[in-house]
Amino acid sequence: MNQAAVENIVKAIAADTLAPMEMVSRLYQQAWAEYSKEARILDYVALFAERRVRQSLRSEHNFN
Repeated sequence: MNQAAVENIVKAIAADTLAPMEMVSRLYQQAWAEYSKEARILDYVALFAERRVRQSLRSEHNFN
């Protein structure tokens, strides 16, 4: 996934959840690394990583 696409995803999550961009970026990178480590097909890794970050921010950090 290219850097511009990652930045757009991180910005969207940060705007939607009102979480700091640095936190969102770190969480997204961690989720991406975890999912892509064992993925045979990378087509949906970005979607799963985004979903995990949003869920994490909503439940654990009480953002939005």
